[in-house]
Amino acid sequence: MAEAHGSHNPLEHAMDHPTIELPWGFGGRVFELPRVHTGIPIEGFRDFQITRFMVMEVLVALAIILIMVPLSRHAAKRSVSRGAFMNAFEALVSFIRDKVARPSIGGHGADDFIPYLLTVFFFVLFNNLFGMIPGGASATGNINVTAVLAIATLGAVIFAGMRESGPVQFWIKLVPTMDVPIWLKVFLWPLMFVIELAGLLIRHFVLAVRLFANMLAGHVVLGVILGFILLAGGNLAYFVTPASVLGVVLLSFLELLVAFLQAYIFTLLSAMFIGSAVHPH
Repeated sequence: MAEAHGSHNPLEHAMDHPTIELPWGFGGRVFELPRVHTGIPIEGFRDFQITRFMVMEVLVALAIILIMVPLSRHAAKRSVSRGAFMNAFEALVSFIRDKVARPSIGGHGADDFIPYLLTVFFFVLFNNLFGMIPGGASATGNINVTAVLAIATLGAVIFAGMRESGPVQFWIKLVPTMDVPIWLKVFLWPLMFVIELAGLLIRHFVLAVRLFANMLAGHVVLGVILGFILLAGGNLAYFVTPASVLGVVLLSFLELLVAFLQAYIFTLLSAMFIGSAVHPH
């Protein structure tokens, strides 16, 4: 067992740690997470530290499997859904399909990417919601996690473009048609290709940063508000503490909205990027 992280600094809640903390109802204890030795004879790969963000991602993956797979099978067997939970699940799936994937990608080809978009949506959503659980943490508040998600979307974009236009034509079509003399096009085309390629990479870099920054900022704000309690002393604490707790509770409801909103925005932008690759300018 280890000393609780964040006992001296509320902003520690928004950071990754090699520990995991149980909620107060389970004892409020903090446990050190193990370091895994891989045996790979390469520096940096020989061993790695398991962190609480890694644990939360595994829990999110298990939750998606345990909740979504049975619901998907249930929906496939029945034409009419029954129950609030089942209807909510079907509404989310239908929304991503009809309001995000098909309008952004277009045609029946959009259905090929719906499984990926649904996976991204629920993974981001569950990670955001798990960060609201006492003792939990939101892995989407880590740039490494959002970067991997953005790289996965970049891979889907390149795959969609190559499948639609061919492995060579996809890269050629990155550059828009230029109605200029051939001698000028020889100089402009390589420059435009570099600019368009950089734009493709920058779009996905921004996709990672926007999710990371939004989720991190929410936890930082909550940490700062709770930190006012530590700064208050004497009789002032009797006024600051209730106000801080009330502020955190109210902002937590806003964070629940942000959790859904950020999952939706990440999925929508992913669909739009895939659509731009399927239908190049």
